[in-house]
Order: sequence, then structure tokens, then C-alpha cells
Amino acid sequence: MNIVLRLAWRNLWRHSRRTWLTIGAMVFSNTLLVFMISLQFGMYGLMINNTLQVFSGHMQIQAPGYKDDQKMRQVVHDVQPLAARLRSELGSDTIAARGWAFGLASSAERSYGIGIYGVEPAHEPQVSNIPGLIEQGRYLEGNDAAEIVIGATLARNLRIGVGDELTLLGSGPDGSFAAAVVDVVGIFDSGVKEIDRNIAEMPLGTFQDVFYMDGAGHQVVLLAPELDQAALLQSRVEGLLAGDDGLVVEGWDALQPGLKQAIQADISSAFFMYGILVILVAFSVLNTQLMSVLERTHEFGIVMALGLKPGRLGRLVMLETAMMGLIGMFLGALAGALFTTWFTVNGFSYPGMEEMVANFNLPGRVYPRVTLLTMFAGPLVVFVFTLAAAAYPALRLQRLHPVAAMRTN
Repeated sequence: MNIVLRLAWRNLWRHSRRTWLTIGAMVFSNTLLVFMISLQFGMYGLMINNTLQVFSGHMQIQAPGYKDDQKMRQVVHDVQPLAARLRSELGSDTIAARGWAFGLASSAERSYGIGIYGVEPAHEPQVSNIPGLIEQGRYLEGNDAAEIVIGATLARNLRIGVGDELTLLGSGPDGSFAAAVVDVVGIFDSGVKEIDRNIAEMPLGTFQDVFYMDGAGHQVVLLAPELDQAALLQSRVEGLLAGDDGLVVEGWDALQPGLKQAIQADISSAFFMYGILVILVAFSVLNTQLMSVLERTHEFGIVMALGLKPGRLGRLVMLETAMMGLIGMFLGALAGALFTTWFTVNGFSYPGMEEMVANFNLPGRVYPRVTLLTMFAGPLVVFVFTLAAAAYPALRLQRLHPVAAMRTN
């Protein structure tokens, strides 16, 4: 076996320029794949975290069917004690109770229909970034205070500001009429017009009094330390709620199906482009190995006449290709990791990117995510296709006749 390896290594460098050109193409494609896949996963992480930290969280405890209908009567009873119990048992502060209602918000001049969230002011900042986006005034303070924070677009539409009064009209779970007058204490600007135009937050205690919730709510929102830990946390929560058949735990992918579908669509289109790049590299390897086999046809005919089997020659060609592919894979993965690491520190952006990503509530710079998966997923695929490309030159040797081969110049 040692002789075969040495022979394959020697054959690989008989035309060093051609070999290096082929390896260079592999290194370039692998570097590009590492960077693009890392950038793609970094973008997905930002999209998911920024979207989930607005309202959804990584998961929510709800009444069965609430995710699809969002009816006022589909409530979680004693929602604040439940949230407090989970914070204690899970040892986590990133848990908060909420209520939700549709209502009519009226100023002195205008009225708009909005979604009103009742939140726990002390715990909402741990599960949502809305409290940190207050542009004017302050965030909610007391759990029973008659106050509210609204989006910047809604404030402009209603022509009100901090310190003005807002009248709320709606209905409770039993259909009873709900009304309240609250003070606007803060205006937030999330950068997403749909949120800033349609959402308002008030203390959960006040929300329960206004909408006759009797201590109930509609959601307990949980945020995992990392997205990768969300599934494990969901399993733990489901175990803690096993005795309560009236509640379900919905994961982020069920709460935000549009986000998951957008990521899947982007992955499909990206894989198509990656596939084209890999196929081009495979054809480059095919060309190199086919030329190598054709050049050595006379040599192969001599060694076959001496008794060497065609199968061993084919394995020799595959071994040469594997060596070349391994060099390209490791050099490409290393170059890609080094190149991408610079962007993980400084971020990646291009002209016009800030306007585009603002629609997804993302920052103007994206930071790639370098992991073993992003480093070697693309190079491994290139390596496999490289071996597949060498199969044709190797199979040609099976039909090679020694006499005819030795006559080849």
C-alpha cells in the first residue's frame, strides 16, 4: 500500500502546474462556499433572534387553538403565578406573562384599531426588545398603572405624544364592553412600520382590569439562552406542564411559520447556486484526470501487459484524485475560515444593504457564523463530487486493451 501511495503522489505532480490549477479552483470554490454558508447562517441567526425578540420568544404557553384563532376567551388562567412558577423551577428570568386584545385606540382627533398587549413591566425587557426601543418618554413601570406605550407610527397617526391621554375601547372574554383612559408614557420605534403602527403595550394588571380577565392572560413567553437550546427548554417546559391538559407549548417555528418558510426558500435558492459552483469544479477535475489518463495510455498498456489488472489502475486514478481533493478541501476550509473570521469581527455589508435588511428588523451589518458545519459542509460536498468526477476516467481503464494501449503515442 505504501508503494501505491508513493506512486499516486508521484503521478499527481508529474504536471505540477495543471495539478495546482485544479487544486486552486477547488480552494477558491471551497473558500467561497465557507464564506457564503457562514454568512447565510449568520443572517438566519440574526433574522430569527431579532424577529423572536420582538414578541414571539422562542416558545409560548397558550390555550389549545389560540395560535390559530387568537380569541379572547382562549385564556391561560392565573397566568402571572404560572410565569412566576416557571421562573422559579427553570431558574430563568427570561419568562414573562402577557395578555392580548384587539381594541380601538382614540385620541382627540383620530381613532385606529390596534393590538393591545398586557405585559409584566418587570419581566418584559428580558423577553422582548421593545422596552429598549423607547424613543421618547419611558417604558412601563407599575403593574397596575393606567399607562401605555405605543409605536412611533401610531403616535403620528393619532397625532399624540408623551403625556397625552388615549381612550381604549374593546370587549372582554365574555363579550362585555371594556373601556379605559390611559396616559401615553412612552413611544417606541422598532424600525418596522407594521409593528410601530399596530402595537401598544400596557401593564398586565391594568389590562386584566380593563378587559375583565380575572387574573388570566393569553401567553407565557419564554426565551432560551441560545436558539440551539430552545428545543431542550421546550421539552423541559412540556414536562413541567404534563399535568395540565388545558395548555400547549408552541415553538418558534409554529409561532412564526412565515419566517421558517422564508429561510427554507432562501436555502433552496442558495443550494442551487452552490450546486452550480460545485459542478464547475467537478468538471475541472474531470478534465484534469481525463487528460492524465489519456497521456498515460501507453504506460498503462505496458503495465497491463505485465499482468497489472485494470481495476488496480482505476483505484490508482481514484487515489490520485482523492489526494488532490483532500489538499483542496483542507486548504480551502482553512482559507475560508481565516477569510470569514475577519468578517465575524468587522461585519459584512454592501451598498444598499441597510435599506434591504431594515424590512426584517436587522442591523446594517451581518456577522458570519463560523462553525465546523459551515467550515466543512461545502468542502466535503466538493470532495465527494471530485471523486465522482474521477469515476469516468477510472472506468475507461476497464475497457483498455494492452495491445491497443501500447500502440498509442
